[in-house]
Formats: sequence, structure tokens, C-alpha cells
Amino acid sequence: MTTAVLTVNQVADRLGISRWKVHDLIRSRELASFKIGRCRRISEAALDAYVSLRTEQEAA
Repeated sequence: MTTAVLTVNQVADRLGISRWKVHDLIRSRELASFKIGRCRRISEAALDAYVSLRTEQEAA
């Protein structure tokens, strides 16, 4: 199984937020990420999990 890996800018574009807000989500551990060298990356699965969690919270 192959999971796509996204950059901070790609995540920001998908969510319609700033890249600084993406970094805030990473710092607060709401959005899982990892580093490759000096580059921060987010798996598509982690982004899907974040969106699902937020959707469930809004529905409750």
C-alpha cells in the first residue's frame, strides 16, 4: 500500500488555510507529520484522519 506524502504548502492549499496555520496544527499535535531531512511532510492518511476528526467534532 502506497500513501501519498504532502508538503505543508500542499496541505494548506487542500484545507484552504495558511501554511502558518498548518504549522500551528502540527505544533499542537492535531495534525501528524514527520521530517525528511529539514523538510516537514504530512501523509495523506494523517490529513484524512484530521479532517474526519474535525468533521465528527462539528457534527457532535
